[in-house]
Amino acid sequence: MRRITIILVCILSLGHIEAQSDDQQLRNAITDLRSFLSIPNSGLSAADVKANIAWLQQELNERGFHTKEVPTLSNPILFGELAIDKGLPTVLFYMHLDGQAVDKSKWDQEDPFIPVLKKQNDQREWQQIEWSAMEHTIDYDWRIFARSASDDKMPIVAFLHALDHTDKADLKCNIKIIIDSEEELSSPNLTAAVKENLELLSADALIINDGPVHRSGQPTLVFGCRGITSFHITTWGPIRPQHSGHYGNYAPNPALMLSQLLASMKDEDGRVTIDGYYDGITLDKRTKQILANVPDDEDGILEYLQINTPDQVGANYQESLQYPSLNIRGMKSAWVGARARTIVPDMATAAIDIRLVPESDPTRLLQLVRDHIQDKGYHILDREPTTDERLAYPKIVTMATKGYTLPFRTDMDAPIGQWLTKAIQAKYNQDPVAIRIMGGTVPMAPFIKALEVPAVIVPMVNADNNQHSPNENVRLSYIANAMKTFNAIFTTSMKN
Repeated sequence: MRRITIILVCILSLGHIEAQSDDQQLRNAITDLRSFLSIPNSGLSAADVKANIAWLQQELNERGFHTKEVPTLSNPILFGELAIDKGLPTVLFYMHLDGQAVDKSKWDQEDPFIPVLKKQNDQREWQQIEWSAMEHTIDYDWRIFARSASDDKMPIVAFLHALDHTDKADLKCNIKIIIDSEEELSSPNLTAAVKENLELLSADALIINDGPVHRSGQPTLVFGCRGITSFHITTWGPIRPQHSGHYGNYAPNPALMLSQLLASMKDEDGRVTIDGYYDGITLDKRTKQILANVPDDEDGILEYLQINTPDQVGANYQESLQYPSLNIRGMKSAWVGARARTIVPDMATAAIDIRLVPESDPTRLLQLVRDHIQDKGYHILDREPTTDERLAYPKIVTMATKGYTLPFRTDMDAPIGQWLTKAIQAKYNQDPVAIRIMGGTVPMAPFIKALEVPAVIVPMVNADNNQHSPNENVRLSYIANAMKTFNAIFTTSMKN
């Protein structure tokens, strides 16, 4: 009996030591993350980019990486390589150092670039606590609030610290990393830089570390992302706003015209009614099963959004992401609220975006929209109408289009997916959530095409992280899990 007791004590003591070790690893990572988050990181500021690259170069060099700044037409891209063995495959990791712009007045802290530690109180409000609280214990539900805490600086720091706690003898791949400095600007110079450095960036697999894990919090693999294109349409009424008493019922109202035009593009269930819009998209039985296997809590999503019924584009949330969207992201005409005036407006504008899937060509979809508008009797211009045009046509629309970012999707049965699934299974004793394509956009399709490399997104951060918004945050447990996931990737062989 005494012997059994001693064994149990030893096991419990070992577990306590491992827990303390894990906490210390997390503390070390958080120390570096705080330092990194303190550096402003607008992609529009050359000084910001330079400071972030300098910090990263030092961290990578200290870990044995050969680093190089890859020049572009604007900001450089940082490249790093850790060569282990020529006989091993090479994995290229993509992350980005830049962040969205900030409005300090909207944040619940002094400065978005002075990271703070917070916990939830009994009223579920976020309450700031001192960093010294971590010296005694770590609550993995605490969160760090700062710009880019989740998008995308935490994965970079987790990558570095996962390497710190991985024996080089256990590495099963050569490692390359490319850190973008203009991702939040849609990476306008990334593709050209890649094409000029194909040999430098060559790899057997590309892993993109961006975006949130599934809302369940389970390890997640995402095999593609949607692209995006956007446009504005403007309808025109009288040359200037007119008194609604004098000219209501006489001067056509551009706000009403715009509303009717937009309403004609979708039915009451939210499905696009433009002819041919969904052409080429078929979901076979197997694909539908893959989508149904994602553990989405549909009732939870409705509660989160506080809506009663979703659009019926797909049978469930995942199916809805397999189709191109047509989203009105903003509308404007005259004034509302206390500033409302008794007028017929002179113009009305809608900003619209289309999320693209691999089966949908942006040029074709935009042409379908144009054809639909013309079929409704509108004369389409790419500028404001002249006086002669106003008098010549009863209905005029200005349609101004922008560029596009293409989608990508990797076969879920591809070797890269099998390898990453094996890595997750080994480390977490469970299958990852496998998502066919995510709703958001990462500007990676031209990059992937240029390198001719299979790619999978391995997200690292909590889904409720407020990325791009005030009070962006990352939960401490996700930092620990990110290091765990990177370690799994580093130490799992690609061979079957």
